[in-house]
Amino acid sequence: MKILFNKYRSVIRFMVTFLLVYICLSVAYKFYLDFSEVSKFYPDYFTNLVAQQTQLLLGDLGYNAQVSPHPDEPSMKLIVNGKFLARIIEGCNGISVIILFVSFIIAFSGKLKTTFLYVFAGSVLLYVVNVLRIAILTMGIYHYPKQETFLHTVVFPGIIYGMVFLLWVFWVNRFSNLKKEND
Repeated sequence: MKILFNKYRSVIRFMVTFLLVYICLSVAYKFYLDFSEVSKFYPDYFTNLVAQQTQLLLGDLGYNAQVSPHPDEPSMKLIVNGKFLARIIEGCNGISVIILFVSFIIAFSGKLKTTFLYVFAGSVLLYVVNVLRIAILTMGIYHYPKQETFLHTVVFPGIIYGMVFLLWVFWVNRFSNLKKEND
C-alpha cells in the first residue's frame, strides 16, 4: 500500500487539494447566496451585475436591451427590442465556473505570487467571457430563435468550459509545480 501511495502521491495530493478548495469555495458561495436574499440586488449581486453589464454590452452593439427582475422566480429578464428572450439566473453569473477554475489552479499551484496573479487574471477573463457569451447567446436567440436549444445547451457552454480548459492547459504547461517536477 505504501508503494502505491508513494507512486500516486502527486495524484492524491492534487485530488485532495482540489476537493478541499472546491468544497470550501462552494460552501462560501452558498453562504453568499443565502446572505443575498436580504440584499438590495435581485436575485444576488453578481447575477444582477452580469445582467446589467450584458444589457450595456447589447446596447453598445446596437440593440435596445433592458433587464428587469423576473416577478415569478429569482432571475433577471433580458428583453431585446421589446421581446423577452432570456432569463439570467444565478447559474449564469459564472461564479461556479470560476470556483472550478480556481480549485484546479490551486491544486496545481506554482509560486504563490504567480498562482495568485493567474487566479485573479483568469477569473476576470472568465467573467468577461461569460458576459460576452450571454450577449452573443442573446443575439443568437434574437436572430435565430429556432436554434435556441442548440445555442444554449451546446455552443455556449462550450465557450465557457473551453476557455476554462485552455486556461488550465496553459497553467499546467507554463506555471505549475508539476511542470517543474517533470523537467
